[in-house]
Amino acid sequence: MRGGAKVAMVGGVFVLVAGGLGYGVYEVVLGGGEGGTQTAAASSEVRTGPPGKEEIEETAKGFLEAWASGDASAAAGLTNNEAVAQPLLAGYASDAHVTEAVITPGPAVGTKVPYTVKATVSYEGRTKPWSYSSELTVVRGLTSGKALVDWQPTVIHPQLTDGAVLRTGESSTAAIEAVDHDGKVLDKETYPSLGPILDSLREKYGDSTGGSPGIETWIEPEGGSAANTTLLTLAKGKPGKLQTTLDAEAQAAAEKAVKQFSGASVVAVRPSTGSIRAVANNPATGFNAAMQGKQAPGSTLKIVTAAMLLEKGLVTADGPTECPKEVLYQGRTFHNLDYFELPPTDPFITSFARSCNTALIKLIDDTEDDSALPAEARDVFGIGLDWKTGITSFDGSVPDETGGEAAAQYIGQGTVQMNALNIASITATARTGTFHQPVIVPRDLDDRQLATASRSLSPSVTRQLNDMMRATASWGTGKAAMASVGGDKGAKTGSAEVDGQGTSNSWFTGFSDDLAAAAVVQSGGHGGDAAGPVVAAVLRAGS
Repeated sequence: MRGGAKVAMVGGVFVLVAGGLGYGVYEVVLGGGEGGTQTAAASSEVRTGPPGKEEIEETAKGFLEAWASGDASAAAGLTNNEAVAQPLLAGYASDAHVTEAVITPGPAVGTKVPYTVKATVSYEGRTKPWSYSSELTVVRGLTSGKALVDWQPTVIHPQLTDGAVLRTGESSTAAIEAVDHDGKVLDKETYPSLGPILDSLREKYGDSTGGSPGIETWIEPEGGSAANTTLLTLAKGKPGKLQTTLDAEAQAAAEKAVKQFSGASVVAVRPSTGSIRAVANNPATGFNAAMQGKQAPGSTLKIVTAAMLLEKGLVTADGPTECPKEVLYQGRTFHNLDYFELPPTDPFITSFARSCNTALIKLIDDTEDDSALPAEARDVFGIGLDWKTGITSFDGSVPDETGGEAAAQYIGQGTVQMNALNIASITATARTGTFHQPVIVPRDLDDRQLATASRSLSPSVTRQLNDMMRATASWGTGKAAMASVGGDKGAKTGSAEVDGQGTSNSWFTGFSDDLAAAAVVQSGGHGGDAAGPVVAAVLRAGS
């Protein structure tokens, strides 16, 4: 160890001093001897197969001891990517300014070893404790046969990504105090899903809100590809107030609702203005899937398909429409859930409320244009028009296709890509007949140019779309999920398989008065089963 570091064993605790900085690692579970972590490495035999329990314990113990002692070189040497690990481990002290660290390992679970870190960060006379948990995985070295720590940035911190670094210093932008549309303060602690969003808003608007920088520890992404993520504040700057369009009550309900399901996202939008009222994800940190995700939305896209067919005069809500068990289109067979069918005398509103796939696909030839659906999505619903919400977002995609792939788009499958924000916006547009580009901060904050659709729906089409969604919510596939929602309400369910997954993703969208919301739950099954209750919870709370 560098600087003549010494190790003493006191009550099961390693206490190390390196370069004048105090470090320690609890040795409670790992290890079983008086030091010496090279048992597995001493043999000249190149081992194969998964590492054993003893190797896992010894490797994890050696790595954590070296890291805790400040010996980045020794710690990196116990990983399977020494060249990448060494600068990050060294930067823990030099860049993040961690001056003390106590690392406490827990029991190994297979090849994974969890641990907690209790550190002290010091910068220019300011000191603050910092605690978090992470884990490492022990693998077999491909050429050496040694048991090594599988190097991932998350070994240093669970939120660290490839190419990113930890830094402590004066923040690059001023702090902000984000408030909702009624002036209620929005913070990461109360609303965890807003963490990445508030970081992005601060990065973009912090210097224009009248605040001043503070002293912080943050994650700096590679090449400035995203906003810095603040992990610890040593000294607060003066925050500048930033008005958002969010609603604190709707946001609180969204945060609670997504916690019911792993891989859940929800967005709420006000149809009359496009104001985003809530955004929540589970997990709550990292990628903002609700606004940046890209996947097939299933039958929730039938709102757009139905609008196109209504505008072309191919259907009316009350007119009879065929809904057979299955239909063949250009060599590709499509069927309804459990192969259900409806009497040919039933109106289109029943096919929509029951989510009949074949009723829509049978009419694709009558449109005489494979690009009719992409045009409807773009020209009426604003999909793909470069939305400027105030933060990074994906504005949906319905690309031009032909044949069976075009037919798959009619029911939200194939190459269609959406997220909860896009589907909430589609529902909001159907509600009023006019696209209002979603925003999370007011346009007048920076006078940015918002996207505008080339035309609105006619009052007749708008009325029929609303009636069909009302039917879905009152007696169709959305009845159970929307039972607790009041007001003038409507809905559309959906499910979609991505990459052959065993259980489909659950999609649901709905409105209540002047609020629309959409949710997706990964591998959640039918739309009303998982995503439906999430949407209903937000609609009940929002305004």
